[in-house]
This record gives sequence, structure tokens and C-alpha cells, in this order.
Amino acid sequence: MDHFLYRDGVLFAEDVAVAEIAASVKTPFYLYSTATLERHFRLFDEALDGLPHLVCYAMKAASNQAILKTLAGLGAGMDVVSGGEYARAVAAGVPGERIVFSGVGKTQDEIRAALQGGIRQFNVESEPEMRAISEVAVSLGVVAPITIRVNPDVDAKTHAKIATGKSENKFGIPIARAREVYAEAAALPGLKVVGIDVHIGSQLTDLAPFELAYQKVAELTEALRADGHEITRLDLGGGLGIPYARSNEAPPLPTDYGALIKRCVGHLGCEVEIEPGRLIAGNAGILVSQVIYVKSGEGRDFLILDAAMNDLIRPAMYEAHHDIVPVIEADAGVEQAAYDIVGPVCESGDTFAKGRMMPPLAAGDLVAFRSAGAYGAVMSSEYNTRPLIPEVLVQGDQYAVIRARPTFDEIINRDTIPAWL
Repeated sequence: MDHFLYRDGVLFAEDVAVAEIAASVKTPFYLYSTATLERHFRLFDEALDGLPHLVCYAMKAASNQAILKTLAGLGAGMDVVSGGEYARAVAAGVPGERIVFSGVGKTQDEIRAALQGGIRQFNVESEPEMRAISEVAVSLGVVAPITIRVNPDVDAKTHAKIATGKSENKFGIPIARAREVYAEAAALPGLKVVGIDVHIGSQLTDLAPFELAYQKVAELTEALRADGHEITRLDLGGGLGIPYARSNEAPPLPTDYGALIKRCVGHLGCEVEIEPGRLIAGNAGILVSQVIYVKSGEGRDFLILDAAMNDLIRPAMYEAHHDIVPVIEADAGVEQAAYDIVGPVCESGDTFAKGRMMPPLAAGDLVAFRSAGAYGAVMSSEYNTRPLIPEVLVQGDQYAVIRARPTFDEIINRDTIPAWL
């Protein structure tokens, strides 16, 4: 469920007409709903009721400070994967004890900043990283809390570019080697082992891979405790998918996911951490764009928009589907036609949809890409010297620009001309 609905044929974001925001902010722009963000976070939090737990929002999905502050106010922790994300979380007022640091390439500078600023735990991805954390912690005279990410070799049945739990993926330590790696961790100075971490991928629409992975984690917990390790936390990752196409069968609900977690690991007496990102932010955001031209081609027609692949890379990168709807709803029964929906970037890859059935549209009409709140703005770029587009947050009948569009001068003036030119 989201809060982008038609009223009398006009698309609204909560209680604000999308066209009203477009007239003020200009297209293209991202638009987020506070009510949807809050609802989706609470679904996860309530799904784990009865277990000690922390829902750590995966910031890589959408990391604007206004979004982080909204979720932090509900008690969310943050899952960060870079020093920049850590700094964003702190700037948004998230205390260090609610920040989990994941990612395969943590640098010593990033580790040092997190230890100095406060951190709930590092989710360790490799033995060299574990040794680096030990070295930095000893140099600072502190103890670093860690979990070790195990790779359970579970096929999540998702897109190859977002699968993380198979043996050929770069993430984690093979679960078969976990006991020896935990033994090394226990012997290293400056480290305190607090739990186990696992994450098998993103946009999962079936609970079976989660169940298989979590059963393996439960077995490993018992084995590590038998080895003398104090395992008090289980970080079970994120990855629950969302319905990008309204016609598709809906993915499992957070309540079903929570019940699975309780069934698999609830008997272990551990605090559970989960790291949802897409399901919290995905349907909480839309991308609003304007039709520049309607072009007739050889055997096909094109809708050319002012949004491009640099604004929303998912279709070009993942062959991802987004429902695209007119901001002014078409009359019932109006005849639709097939269009290739494209942007203005000089690449054929700048295509959002092929042969998409759409109602009649003309230059100047507004369209909205649904389910664009996750991996939209955060993956955008200034390719073709196209400015990063604004982000806007709605709460009830209010809206605010939470990231402004830079001017061409601001972009160009970031360049520095060497003295010899």
C-alpha cells in the first residue's frame, strides 16, 4: 500500500496534488510520502513483536537525511555500507548504538571514524577486514563489536546483479569455514564477537530462500555456542521484495516474514536485527516527469520524457519494470496505444519501457513512475551534465524540497582548470 492515489482523476501524494508540486519544483523530481515510509517501517517493527529486535533501515535504498530522520524518529536503526552513509546517519541524529556497518570494503579510515563516533557493530565480510578492525581498535584503545557475515550458499532466485548469498558472490565467509574464522576472531585483540550476520540478496519474492538460510544460521549458532562463543545477536539482513508491476502476484508480507524469523531462530534467545530498505522506501516514492515529445518512428511510437537513465538507472541496469501512469487519469475506456518510453540521453539504453500500453499523451503532460523510492535518487548521476533532480517530501497537506536541483554554474564550477591551461 502507498499514499499516491487518484482523487477525481488527479494523482495526489497524501493530501497534495502532484501537479501542484510539479508546477513549483519543475520536472523531473522524486517525491516521497512520509505516511508510506512510516507505515512500512511499522509493519516490520510489529512483525517482530515479542522478540528483542532492532529494525535497521538499509540506507543504500534512499539516504536523504529527511528520510533518515523520519525513520529514526520511529526508533529505526541504520544499516550503512560506507563512511559517507555513516556520516549521513550521524548528521540525521541517529545514535551510534543504532548504526550497523556492513559492506565488503571498509577502509581503515572508515573503521576509525565509526569507532570514534560510536557503532553498534561491524558486520565483518572477510578475515583481512577482521584483522584491520582489530588493528584500528587496538590503536584507539577501544573494543570493536563484530558479527561475521556468513555466506550460506543459498540461491535467492533473484536478479544476478543483486544476489549476495551464493558461493560465487563476493559477500561473506563460506559458512563451512565459519567456526575457524570465529576462533581467530576470538583470539584477536580489540574485538568482541557479538553475533552472526547473513544476507542473501535483494527483491526476494519467496520466503523459502530465507527459511533455508535462517535454518543454517540457527545450526551455526548452536555450534558456535558449543565452541564457547557468546552469540547474542543475529543480523538476518534484508531483501524482501516489493510488487513493481501492479498486475504481479504480491510478494510475502512483513508479517509472514516475521513469523518465519520467529519459527527459525526465535528459540535461540538472541536479539534479532533486520535490514529492510527497498520495502520501506520503494513504494514510498515516485519519479515525476514530463513528456517533451511524442514521436512517430518506423513501426513504433515514442514518448520522450525529460527524465533519463541518469535519474533512474534501474531499467537500464537491471531491466527493471516500473509502472508508469499519467498524473491526470485517463477517462475510463479510453483506447490505449503501445509506446517505447525513453529519455533524452544519447544512448539507446536510455529506455524505460518498450511497447508499454499507455493512454493518449501529449507534450507537456505529466507522468509518474511508481515504486521509484528505492535505488532511484541514490543511484542517479550527472551524466550528460544533467543536474541531479530534486527530492521532495510530503507530509499530509505539506511538502518540502529536501534536495534542491543544482544550477549548471554550480556543476561546472566544481571543475578546476590546471594552471598550465
